[in-house]
Amino acid sequence: MSTEELLKILIDIPSVTGEEQRVCGFLASHLESDGWQVTRQPLDNGRFNIFAAAGDPVVTFSTHMDTVPPHFACREEGDRIFGRGACDAKGSLAAQVSAAAILREEGARIGLLFVVGEERGSDGAVRANTLPNRSRYLINGEPTGNRPASGTKGVLRVRLAAKGVAAHSAYPEEGESAILTLINVLDALQRTHWPSDPVLGHTTLNIGTIAGGAAANIVPSHAESEIMFRSVCGAEEMLRITSGLVDGRVDVEELYRCDPVRTFCPDGYDCEPVSFATDITSLGNWGTPLLLGPGSIRDAHTMHEHISRRELNEAVDTYVQIGRELERS
Repeated sequence: MSTEELLKILIDIPSVTGEEQRVCGFLASHLESDGWQVTRQPLDNGRFNIFAAAGDPVVTFSTHMDTVPPHFACREEGDRIFGRGACDAKGSLAAQVSAAAILREEGARIGLLFVVGEERGSDGAVRANTLPNRSRYLINGEPTGNRPASGTKGVLRVRLAAKGVAAHSAYPEEGESAILTLINVLDALQRTHWPSDPVLGHTTLNIGTIAGGAAANIVPSHAESEIMFRSVCGAEEMLRITSGLVDGRVDVEELYRCDPVRTFCPDGYDCEPVSFATDITSLGNWGTPLLLGPGSIRDAHTMHEHISRRELNEAVDTYVQIGRELERS
């Protein structure tokens, strides 16, 4: 099966996070029929990670099988293949399967690790990190335009909850607005100069959700917001700074964290950092991490998600070249 054919099949199998069962089953059976020694590592609700090996792998290719919602089917337009997961990250997955098959024919000790749950907390990667292995390098697939990354930012997602005192809106002085408290805290966070790093760049903040109040004629007694940092320092440092700025005005609840990671840049490549987070932070037992794959992260999570055939096939060649060099090092 060609790389393009495999990708189109994968796209047409819905695999929104938590509902990866069908794609897990298809991919495991496909790899077994192609002669790989396949291990199914169960999680919950029939979901499982897949580890396919040729011998005792020195180099392991890895990416995730899940996607963000909503699912939409494959269609083709010129050189481009559209569909949910086309670049994030089923394009990487299909290219890795093809590259690993070539390397296996050459006698290389290669593995394939495909996980669930990356888009909502990386529960698959956390579980996969417990699998016994002696892999020295992990090549993680995410859309980087086939250019190896020099590092990835970390993530800290928190919920801020403000409490107030309800009152009739005609007499606001008798109440305390939780919404105003929350707005003031968010404004302080937005105005802050967050940590920077010479390689990873600047920490960024996104105010993702805001909710609160009961009606326009009631001083609001509650309000909350979820915010996400793309950080260049550890989560503990980010929480320390955030708590200092909040200064007890709102409650801070941590929802998810992963620290930034420096990734290996092979000789001969001009590497740059990426601003998004990956499963790499949860796969530390799989060797020195590299990050690259076909497609653009700017097309991921959109309704025009796509990948070009040219870039897909270039990814196969790049994975083979880098995998070959690392396996022989």
